Amino acid sequence: MKVLTIIGARPQFIKAAVVSRAFKEHRPDVREIIVHTGQHYDANMSEVFFSELEIPKPDYNLGVGGGTHGQNTGRMIEKLEDLMMEIRPQWVLVYGDTDSTLAGALAAAKLHIPVAHVEAGLRSFNRRMPEEINRVLTDHIAEILFVPSASGRKNLISEGFSEAKIKMVGDVMYDASLFYKDKARKPKLPAELDISGNGFILCTIHRAENTDDPHRLTNIFQGLAASGKSIILPLHPRTLRKIVEHGIDTPQNVWVIDPVGYLEMVWLEANCRLIATDSGGVQKEAYFFGKPCVIMRDQTEWVELVEAGWNRLVGADPDLIASSINKSFEPEVCKPIYGTGQSAQLVVNLLCQ
Repeated sequence: MKVLTIIGARPQFIKAAVVSRAFKEHRPDVREIIVHTGQHYDANMSEVFFSELEIPKPDYNLGVGGGTHGQNTGRMIEKLEDLMMEIRPQWVLVYGDTDSTLAGALAAAKLHIPVAHVEAGLRSFNRRMPEEINRVLTDHIAEILFVPSASGRKNLISEGFSEAKIKMVGDVMYDASLFYKDKARKPKLPAELDISGNGFILCTIHRAENTDDPHRLTNIFQGLAASGKSIILPLHPRTLRKIVEHGIDTPQNVWVIDPVGYLEMVWLEANCRLIATDSGGVQKEAYFFGKPCVIMRDQTEWVELVEAGWNRLVGADPDLIASSINKSFEPEVCKPIYGTGQSAQLVVNLLCQ
C-alpha cells in the first residue's frame, strides 16, 4: 500500500515524523511518500533539522510558497494533482489546517483518492481565520477523521458527520512531546538574564490578527510590560517586521531572542513557569508540559484546555494579559485529554485496516 503524506509547515514535519516512525515500526509493508509543498520555507530546515529530530526527508519538494492564500493553494493543487496521477497512492494523509492541507485534500478528492485528516474536528468558530476554512473543508472531504479530543468529535457529530468516519486517536503532538523531551537542549540566552528563582515566562507572538494590527500588538506588549515578569520572547520574523513597521518598542522586561529550533523550544516550554502565546500548537504543548497558558487570542480551537482551567483566553487586553500572568492558575485535575502517547500507532493501525 502507498500512502502520500502532504506537509507544508515545520510543525507538520514534527507531527508527520511521529506517524512515519509508526509506519516503519508497525507496518513495513506500507510505502510512505512524503511531499513538502514548500508553503513555509525555513532556512533552518537543513540536514541538521532532519537528522536531529529523526525526521525523514521529503521525497518531493514542490517549492510553492510566498504568495497569497489563493495563489499558493491553486499552485499546490496543480502540482499535487500531477504527482498523485503519477504515484497513484491508496491514501492521501494530511495534517492540521494549513493551505497545504486543503490543497492536498482537494487534489485527492478530484482524483477519487481517499483522504485521511489528522487533527480533524477542531473549530475556533471564527471564519475570518484562514485556518478555520481549511480545517472545515478538509473535514468534509476526508474519508477518515482522526480526532485528537472529545471536543473535536462533538463538533463533527453536531455538523452531521457519520460516526463511522470519526476515529478518536488522541494527539500525535503529545507523542512528539514525549519522544523529544529527553532530547531537548537549552538555547543560547543573554548572559545577564537570570532564569533562576520563580522561573521565567515564555512568550510567542506570530498570528496575523495580532501582528498586522498595530493597536493589538501595542496592547500585547503593554500587558507583557505591566506583568513585571522576566519574559523570554523568541521573535518570529513576521513579528519583528511588524514591530519595526509600527514603531513599537519592546519592554525592558521582555528579553527578545532569535527564533529557536524545536528542541530548544521544548526546553523553554519544559523549564518556564507559564506560557503566553497566540500559537495553536504551543497552547497544547504548554499542557503537555504541565504549564498554565495565557492565550492572546479571542478564540481558540483547543476549547477543552480552557474548560479544564489550563488555558486562559485574554485577547489583546493589556490588563487581562498582566493579571493572568501574575495570578496563579488552578487547573482542573482530570484524565488525559489527548490520549496516552500512542496516537501515531492508532492512526497507522486504522489506516491500514
